Formats: sequence, C-alpha cells, structure tokens
Amino acid sequence: MRPQNSDSPPSPSEGPLSGLLVADFSRVLAGPYATMLLADLGAEVVKVESPAGDDTRHWVPPLREDQGTYYLAINRNKRSISLDLRDPEDQQVAQELARRADVFIHNFKPGGLAKYGLSYEDVSAANPGSVYCSISGFGSDGGAHLPGYDLLVQAVSGLMSLTGSPDGPPYRAGISVFDVMTGLHSVIGIQAALRQRERTGRGQHVETNLLSTALSTLVNQTSAYVAGDVVPGRMGNAHLSLFPYEPLATGDGDLIVIAGNDGQFRKLAEALGIGEVADDPRFTSVGLRNENREELRPLLLEALATRSADEWFAVLSDVGIPCGPINDVRGGIELADRLGLEPVAMAGDIPTVRNPIRFSDATVRYDLAPPRLDADGDDVRRWLAEPSSDTSPDTSQDGPRA
Repeated sequence: MRPQNSDSPPSPSEGPLSGLLVADFSRVLAGPYATMLLADLGAEVVKVESPAGDDTRHWVPPLREDQGTYYLAINRNKRSISLDLRDPEDQQVAQELARRADVFIHNFKPGGLAKYGLSYEDVSAANPGSVYCSISGFGSDGGAHLPGYDLLVQAVSGLMSLTGSPDGPPYRAGISVFDVMTGLHSVIGIQAALRQRERTGRGQHVETNLLSTALSTLVNQTSAYVAGDVVPGRMGNAHLSLFPYEPLATGDGDLIVIAGNDGQFRKLAEALGIGEVADDPRFTSVGLRNENREELRPLLLEALATRSADEWFAVLSDVGIPCGPINDVRGGIELADRLGLEPVAMAGDIPTVRNPIRFSDATVRYDLAPPRLDADGDDVRRWLAEPSSDTSPDTSQDGPRA
C-alpha cells in the first residue's frame, strides 16, 4: 500500500486520493455513497458496521444471488469490519481506527457517537489532523433530534410540491435525490478540508445535512421564492421559465424537445418545416414563448405529428436540437453503451455503474467487490493491534473475502 501523506505524487495507475485512510461509520445511502466515491478515487475505506450490518444489506428486492442490489450500488472498493460499539473492546478498536484515519465520516444523529468516545472532540483530540464529516437530516442545532430520511426531506423541503401534475397529488422523485446530493456535497467538503490541512496541518469538522442540501439543490425553484417572492408549484413535465422544455407528442410516441435560447428555437422551427414561427412576434424571445406557450404548443405538435419520435430524434439531433426519447433504465444504460461511455464496470465479480469521472493522468479503481459483512474484520483488527504505522491494512480479495 502507498504510505499515507506521502510527498511523492501518485503514479497514473493510482487514484488521486491514494494513501488516504477513511474510517466509514456511515450507513444507508448518503454516507456510503460519499465513501464509495472516495474509494473509487483511491482512498482506503474501512467500512464499520454493526453486527446486524448496514440496513441496505436487507433492503430487498431486487437481489443478486443473496445480496441486495441497493447495498451493492454504493459499497464497492471498501473493506468491512463488524463492531459492536457497546462492547468496550470493540470501542477501543473503533477509537484506534479513528486515531489513524485521515477522514472520519458518520451519519449518526448529532451527538450520537459521544458515548462511544467518537465525537468530533474525542477524535480530533487524539488525531488533530483528522477531517471529521458528520451527515445529518436537519443539522446539529434545532433539528438535531429529527431522523433524516430522503422521502421526509423531499416532503418538507418543497420538492414534492413541485413534482407531479398540476391537478394531481405531490410525488417523490424516483430516486433518493437528496441523499445522493448530500453525499456529493460531503465529498466536496472533505476534499476542501484536506486541501486546507495541507496548509495548516490541522483537520476540522465538516457538517452536511439533507435539508440544507435540498434547498440548495432546488436552485431556481428556491431562488424564485427567496429572490422573487414567488412560490412555484407543480407543472407536470413543463418548465417554469422555458418553452419548449418538455415531452411533446409526435406521430408515434413522445419526445423530449428543448429550445433553451432563441438560436435553438429558430433551428427547431426550421427543422420542423415551420421556420416562419421563429419570426412570429409572439415567439421571438424566451420570455414571449413562455408567456404564449399555449399558442405555440399546437403549432409544434402539428409539425411533430408528421413523423415518429425515432425519426424526429435523428432529424433534430443532426441539427443540434437537444431532444431524446423517454427511456426506461435499461434504455438509459444501453444508450450510454452505444455512445461509448462504458456505463458498467466490474468490481470484483459484481457489475456496478461506472464512476462518472475520468482523468487524463490518474485512474478510477474498481478493485474490490462490495464486501460481505465483516469480510476484512480479522485483518483490520490485526493491523490496528500493531504499532501505529503509515500504511493501510494489508488485505486482499483472495484473503478473507474469498
């Protein structure tokens, strides 16, 4: 293993975060997604689980053999150790791991780790260089007592009030979008704190929470209220500020059609054979097209009805109009594959979705399959029992995981 805090740059075959040790005390989605990204980029991640295991191990179906695909989605490139933090010996193991780690990350309720000697104050006292990341649902002040679940935050943040038909009920997004975005923000915060540590030699406490992430992620919708005193509502697949920017019916199926500026709209009108519409005083600017969308929509639909969605996809794409079919997940993976994006990467013997980052002078790794519970427990315990060193635990896929 490459030494931590080495002054030599990683070779192109190593990830940019090679040499970092991450103590991962998180579970479910936001934290594990963050630590998987760190692991993909080369960090050594030790996943600490209770004897019952991460909750997502048991969130089934779907299954791959006897493992939940939810768990498999967010836990590659990690090593698992099972610790009962109520047990004094296991507490000592956890504390020693925290003492050696560059990064400590958890999503216990605020204050929940203090009784195990793993609060920020405890960890930073033993390891002043540690970057300690806490993920919560509603922050560490007035919302500290509230449990954080993505669906709950989708509801209270306002997202569900924006999702669905105008005359229908609110809907959740099809994924746990704020868990994922909180994981991403956590990685950004961790990397920024590590960069600052290079200058100061000190770690610090990085805090993220689902609600703050949600309000930031709602971008133009929250800005409509805080900057414009407008409370947006459900518009189905329509966009508050753009038209066309939604599915439109063709002669055979719907097609997403987007004209984000005046130039794109003119190209669209010409490709549809109704170039004169671009010069109609009602439609010459983004604001006017928005204001008069109910007059413009039937003109577009009449033209689109002359060909199928597949035909229009080819025609409009050729002239640079953003458009596309509404795929299922299989279709999305197949499209990425046709475009040469290689969306599936094997982590051990488990197919996983490729990390979306590519580097010109480094690699994203897919060395380890998502670990079985406590697959590396013996090796990690042996390593932590040795005198402190600058290397990560020496484990391998053909060791205890086999």
